[in-house]
Order: sequence, then structure tokens, then C-alpha cells
Amino acid sequence: MYAALFPGQGSQRVGMGRALYEASAAAKEVLDRAEAALPGLLKLMWEGPEEALTLTENQQPALLAAGYAAYRAFLEAGGNPPALAAGHSLGEWTAHVAAGTLELEDALRLVRLRGRYMQEAVPVGEGAMAAVLKLPLEEIQKVLEGLEGVEIANLNAPEQTVISGRRQAVEEAAERLKERRARVVFLPVSAPFHSSLMAPARERLAQDLAQVPLKRPRFPVYSNVTARPEEDPERIRTLLLEQITAPVRWVEILRDMEARGVKRFLEFGSGEVLKGLVSRTLKEAQALSVQDPDSLKKALEVERA
Repeated sequence: MYAALFPGQGSQRVGMGRALYEASAAAKEVLDRAEAALPGLLKLMWEGPEEALTLTENQQPALLAAGYAAYRAFLEAGGNPPALAAGHSLGEWTAHVAAGTLELEDALRLVRLRGRYMQEAVPVGEGAMAAVLKLPLEEIQKVLEGLEGVEIANLNAPEQTVISGRRQAVEEAAERLKERRARVVFLPVSAPFHSSLMAPARERLAQDLAQVPLKRPRFPVYSNVTARPEEDPERIRTLLLEQITAPVRWVEILRDMEARGVKRFLEFGSGEVLKGLVSRTLKEAQALSVQDPDSLKKALEVERA
């Protein structure tokens, strides 16, 4: 029994998915379909330049394609479907593709629009995000009380929280947090994601998402908004929109999975960010990544042991 995890923005890298494309017929099929839906995507994923791949409207479909390709390669090689699944922010869309809630082509087009709308919601330079380390959530919440324009965006690990909002407000919050001996790292992002400033993006995406059919997922997929598995298609549609402005409740998701008996986690796609968050949140859990033929082989060996 394992849970499938799918990464979000920040996990991309030039070359992502290429090794699996060359080694797995299932991954090749997924990535060829992605290229047909969004021509030029594979060249961007494999050759860059990195600056173009990092653009939100490119990064989101690239990560979705790479994550789903890795998952399909795992199944093709004999792996079993997960008991539960979750994705971090953008990764929640990938989880729903893996679960059959959304068709790949629909999801790719929607997340490209999602990225574009999110970027256009706030002019570049006006927003900011910062990771707050070595300080519990309760302390951070006390510091943010009374500060307008800054919100909690990601609850990534017990002592790793991300704040988001207007740049000036985030900078002021950072100074106050440092006084509490927190370590604050500003993130290289182009917009204040998971804050109320993203409301225009949510409203625009609602019109596009309303035109796409959703099916009941083949296995439960957690919502970043509720930190609980959701299975009703119309409920999922609503939550995918709310997710744009709501915080990512990742710590709660992992702990709920553990409470349901999950002890093994497989991260599908590019990078090992979620693997690291599992190890920092759940002391008894085992986490592996699946992003190339070697890591795929190791994951299968562990799954069959």
C-alpha cells in the first residue's frame, strides 16, 4: 500500500522526462500526447532555456506531463495503482489525471491557462513569496496578525511554512519573523501564489474549467484546500478553483494519509521536493522518487519486497 505524490512548481529542470521517454513506451505515449496538445512542450522540457521553462504558463504543463509520464511508466513496469494520491498545488491536477478525473489533453490546456492567469493577476514585482524556516506555524500566525497584504500560502512541513502577498507586506513580515529567530528565504517566483491576490485568476479559470467534463477518480485524491480525499467530480471542480487562492495544507495531507495506514510514498515526476517533505513530517514513513529508469527500478523493487 502506497500513496502517490505529484510535485508542483519549483521541481522543474531542463531534461525532465527525457530518460523515461526513451526507456518506456507508456511514458513516450504520454509525452507524445502532451506534445500534440501543446506543440513545442517537449523541446522546452528537454532543451530549455531554463528561463522559458520556469515561466509559470510553461512550467505547469511541463510538470504535469512529466509526472503523469512517470506514473504511467511505473504501471507499465508492473507497479500497482496507489491507495491514495495527492499533489502539491499544481501537482493536484496531475494526481487527477492519474486517477482518470481529467483527460490529459484537457488538463494540459487548463494548467497552461491557469499559469497564464496567475501570472497576469498581479504585475511582476508587486507580489512576493518567502519560506519561513525553524519557526512553528503558531508563532508565524501571531506575527502575521494585524499585517495586511500577507497570508500563509503553504504548510509544507512542521517548520517550513510559506507566506505570500504584496511585496512590501511580505518584506515587513520577514523582518518581524527574523526577530523571532526564524530563517526567511525569499522564493524566486513571479507572482504571490495561494493568496487572495490570485482571485482574478480563479475567476477566469472558472469559465474554462466549467466546459471540461470531470469523472469520479479511480482512487481518492486529496484536495489541497480541505486536506481530505475528495471523490465527487463537481466538488473537485469547485476545490480546484478554490485552491488557487487557498493555502496548501501539505502537513495535514501527509498526516491524514499516515493515519489511514500509508507508510510508503512514491513521488512521480521531476525532482525530490515532496520526498524531502515526507521525511521531515513523518518519522516512520518511507519515501522514494520516480523520475528516471534507475529510480523507477528501485521503486519497483521496494514495492515488491
